[in-house]
Amino acid sequence: MNYTTKQIAEITQSQLIGNKDLKIQHIAFDSRSIYSVIKTAFIAINTPTNSGEKYISQAIEKGIKIIISENFHPEFDGITWIIVENSVKFLQDLAKYQVEKNPQLKTIGITGSNGKTIVKEWLYQCLWNEMPTVKSPKSFNSQIGLPLSLLQISEKHQLGIFEVGISKPSEMQVLEDIFSPKIGVLTHIGTAHSSNFKNEEELISEKILLFKNSETIIFNGDNVLVYNKIKDIYTEKKLISFGLENRNDVKIISDPENLNEEIKVQYFNEEFSFPANQRDEATLTNALALVCVMKELHFSNEKIIEKINALKAVEMRLESVNGVRNNLIINDSFNLDLDSLIIAYQFIKQYNKAEKTLILTDIIDVKEDEFSLYNKVADLTNEQNFSQVFLIGTQITRFKEKFKAKTFTFRKTKKLIESQQLEQLENQLILLKGARIFEIDQIKKHLELQKHDTVLEINLNSIIHNINVHKALLKPETKVCAMVKAYSYGLGGYEIAEFLQHHHIDYLGVAFADEGVDLRKNGITTPILVMNPEQGSYDTIIDYNLEPEIYSLRVLELFTHQLQLKGIQRKYPIHLKIETGMHRLGFKEYEIDELLAQLKKYNVKVASIFSHLSSSDIPEEKEYTLSQIEIFKRVSDKIIKELDYKPIRHILNSSGITNYTDYQFDMVRIGIGMIGISPTPEIKEQLQNAVTFKTVISQISEVKKGDSIGYSRKYKAEKDTRVATIPVGYADGIPRLIGNKIGFVGIHKEKVPIIGNICMDMLMADIGNIAAKDGDEVIIFNGNPTLEEFSEYCKTIPYEVLTSISRRVKRIYIKN
Repeated sequence: MNYTTKQIAEITQSQLIGNKDLKIQHIAFDSRSIYSVIKTAFIAINTPTNSGEKYISQAIEKGIKIIISENFHPEFDGITWIIVENSVKFLQDLAKYQVEKNPQLKTIGITGSNGKTIVKEWLYQCLWNEMPTVKSPKSFNSQIGLPLSLLQISEKHQLGIFEVGISKPSEMQVLEDIFSPKIGVLTHIGTAHSSNFKNEEELISEKILLFKNSETIIFNGDNVLVYNKIKDIYTEKKLISFGLENRNDVKIISDPENLNEEIKVQYFNEEFSFPANQRDEATLTNALALVCVMKELHFSNEKIIEKINALKAVEMRLESVNGVRNNLIINDSFNLDLDSLIIAYQFIKQYNKAEKTLILTDIIDVKEDEFSLYNKVADLTNEQNFSQVFLIGTQITRFKEKFKAKTFTFRKTKKLIESQQLEQLENQLILLKGARIFEIDQIKKHLELQKHDTVLEINLNSIIHNINVHKALLKPETKVCAMVKAYSYGLGGYEIAEFLQHHHIDYLGVAFADEGVDLRKNGITTPILVMNPEQGSYDTIIDYNLEPEIYSLRVLELFTHQLQLKGIQRKYPIHLKIETGMHRLGFKEYEIDELLAQLKKYNVKVASIFSHLSSSDIPEEKEYTLSQIEIFKRVSDKIIKELDYKPIRHILNSSGITNYTDYQFDMVRIGIGMIGISPTPEIKEQLQNAVTFKTVISQISEVKKGDSIGYSRKYKAEKDTRVATIPVGYADGIPRLIGNKIGFVGIHKEKVPIIGNICMDMLMADIGNIAAKDGDEVIIFNGNPTLEEFSEYCKTIPYEVLTSISRRVKRIYIKN
């Protein structure tokens, strides 16, 4: 999509107020996930339960200059408005125009209850490099999502693959009017989202309306109702049925459970085989859908086999996490119907845990006789041989006697957690399967909860105070990137990022893609810079809208290839790292001409140019630091001169902010400074300690003179003394080298020496005559001793101390 505001107003017969020449290439509907404001309009979607107009101010705060809304809000200055009668219909009308404007596009429309996203993604993997292809992003297929997907279409595309989903009657007619696929694909029809339909027949009738003007219909014929209805209604179209039942045109004729035999497929009168590691019904049925589409596009059998062999797994909504007491938690709390329950049961067969526990809630949003539904659920569940079953809700609990395993019932999730029965689970595979309203994610959190008297206490208000101390040195317009890599320097992941986002930090920086993914999954929408984008993480970076550091021509080529493979249409933001004297990563100055030539070839946008100072905290290295800054300025000036826009520039870290403020450019990066560490005394005085590592005394013992303490008898009491055993050790991040009076801890505001060798989970301290008792607080650092003092004991720097603190240490977040 690439229109002026005037063109869009004319296409959709809307009212334009403001600049008629502004360009719109993207439309955002969620103010939290706006990734760029350039050529982007924000549309305020009004629904019966919410008004998108509440979020217009947030979009404008992020820099949006074009608002599409049902109402004009004159209180916002400098904004161009497109005033529409109905925001959803506006999107649909614009999408319809975009489709009609590109008659060259061969379209594939995918609908059904289960498998739409898998089939779409697999088709795209098979077809993108055969012809220019556009597709729906993820499972974006609703009344709003489909139009937004269609707006990605451009004249360069030859093939479009789009999901089309509905949740109630009459919706498909509207969507079919926007989008009539030439090839229609119907995946499995089940009970998902069926509650608004009278019966299964009505659901099927609504789904297949999408194919009213299709030339070819490819459908899963395992459901007799589907098979007969499509055959009866669409007699004049080319029909291809696929599935596991013998009546289908395309089916499997080998034994899928025989792992020594390839999967043999019969396509009408042809037969061919391909290998398959995953052989559950859903996977095999989805693979047959691929075969049908590729045959319809005139691929040879050899080519089809090659494509299927090259398929990569598509991320599913089930996740596995390690739990306490050696439990493995399989969390599938996205939705719940009979079909997804079957898929979950198939999924857990991949694991070898002997003992299995099920936590299952009421099934809602399904119009089926309750007695019949829960009888089926019980029968399916009984086949899985669970050791025990926990049922949650008001419906399913009435059928407790149908479940053969040891079964417990609870009205609410909270009641199960409070019952303490979860604490009895160990060495189990625990499947969490529930409707979202039951919030069984709380059970996952509970089972992951670390129970440890040793805690890292983080004061969030101190962090924002320390940021503001540094910001006071900067120009008002200078942006700030907060470094939250390495688990936010050991302080915690999304908790810190969420707080920073709330305080409108401009950017977050992480080391690896996985760190950014964790933040995105926990609702962080702030732009995230990935400093070490490993080649294997490019898919993840793109899927989660992360922004990679690009430090070499090789990395640039590999990343842009992955953008092409995934069909990304927008200019994707990247960050160029310049080598100025750190001699780690970055483009050398002699590589810049080639870099500029390559940038013109790729569908990327340089969001920022940056480098890193090696010695900004060392006054004696000022000359070297200034030489780094000079190289950075010279190289970045050259790059910007060749671009038709101005990227953000940044080189200062925490110590750079305080010591080289004049070189702040457009943004600075703050890390250890947030925590209260600075090499500049006058700044250090203004900062607050943001983190305290503390625990409690487990036991106090009276030790006689000459008695040894700890492993290897390395320390022997010089006199009768009182020894406190403290439940923290090298597994928590306390280096073994600071035992035997090298290091100290704080008890009752006094520093006491650590004696004996530090153990994995414990250390001992000589408390002398201090009036301490079992359970009293012990400060490891940041009080007395301070973090800097503790770092000196360890012969290292605060960075290493903080990032070495084990994940088993519970993080607690406080606000004064």
